[in-house]
Amino acid sequence: MRADAVSTLTELRDRGLRLGVLSDCTAELAETWPRLPLATLVDARVLSCEEGRRKPDPELFRLIARRLGTDPQHCLYIGDGGGELTGASNCGMQAYMLRATDWTDNDAHAREDDWAGPFLPSLTDALSLLEPSPAGSDPA
Repeated sequence: MRADAVSTLTELRDRGLRLGVLSDCTAELAETWPRLPLATLVDARVLSCEEGRRKPDPELFRLIARRLGTDPQHCLYIGDGGGELTGASNCGMQAYMLRATDWTDNDAHAREDDWAGPFLPSLTDALSLLEPSPAGSDPA
């Protein structure tokens, strides 16, 4: 787990956002999920081992949006680029690659090294995406 995960998710929740986790994982994560610090901060989860599908299957992105009670177009997706960013974008989500300092150490399967979309240098930087625009500026 990232060092800034709990504090960032707590701040996002404090701002009134609903949070979801979509993960390609094995049954071990599903079994330990209730004991993880993140579990109480997340409103919805979609785990590949429970759904029998893997990212970038579009149904997984639609499913997490449904579980959050919204449409994919209203979702911000942050991932490490393990094949999911294009899938999230294709479903209408605004996708950001989390390209933290340990990104090159991450041996993600089918990593989207050529991702041309936006990226974040840390999970904490997701908070800046929600900052109000200065008066008179165009919204992003």
